[in-house]
Amino acid sequence: KMGTTTHPEVVRELVAMCKEAGAMKVQVLDHPLSGHEFCIREIKAACAVFNEDIVTAVQDGKHYQKTKFSNSWFGFNKTDIIKDVLAADVLIAAPVAKHNHATDVSLSMKGMMGLVYDRWEMHQKGLNSAIVNLAEYLRPDLVVIDASRVLSTHGPTGPGKVLHMNMAIASRDMVAADAQAVKMFEWEGRRKEPKQVDHIRLAHNKGIGRMDIENLNVKQIEV
Repeated sequence: KMGTTTHPEVVRELVAMCKEAGAMKVQVLDHPLSGHEFCIREIKAACAVFNEDIVTAVQDGKHYQKTKFSNSWFGFNKTDIIKDVLAADVLIAAPVAKHNHATDVSLSMKGMMGLVYDRWEMHQKGLNSAIVNLAEYLRPDLVVIDASRVLSTHGPTGPGKVLHMNMAIASRDMVAADAQAVKMFEWEGRRKEPKQVDHIRLAHNKGIGRMDIENLNVKQIEV
């Protein structure tokens, strides 16, 4: 699953890496809220080099499956998830880093909402807690946060302040990846700690991942 606002070249390189690693089939899937063909246009163009129809905005409800979660803490315990995601052997989350007025940030955990058919229910149940329940069920095998450009204010739609960072954050722990992004960049003109973002703190407390990045082995690589 790669967000439709992620830089097209980032998506193309991730697809290429999957193919080099021996993946038999690669799909780039998302459920944009509106203008779905416009949202995927540039990513489709970037992925045309593979000569396959791999980029899809999944709009039709028939491509979703009702899924129940166990051990729900917060009342959000079922939703419709893209069938191809549920059937996948490996799930990669590739969100773009941006501010969100409802959840402070939109990173890999918030980005899992792009695999759900009806997001309104998540808002009704309490958005941050619903994000945590969904993240417990849909845990990516790899997270690559596109921080080449960071929308640091007035998200998710903007226009807002864009930080040109030319970076990516990669981790197998979605909570740690999101925490690192929160720590590294300004949000609404100020620095935040991961614990100040409700869904990151809740996910850490629930054991989905770790927000204590100061205790983790973080490597910075220049390419």
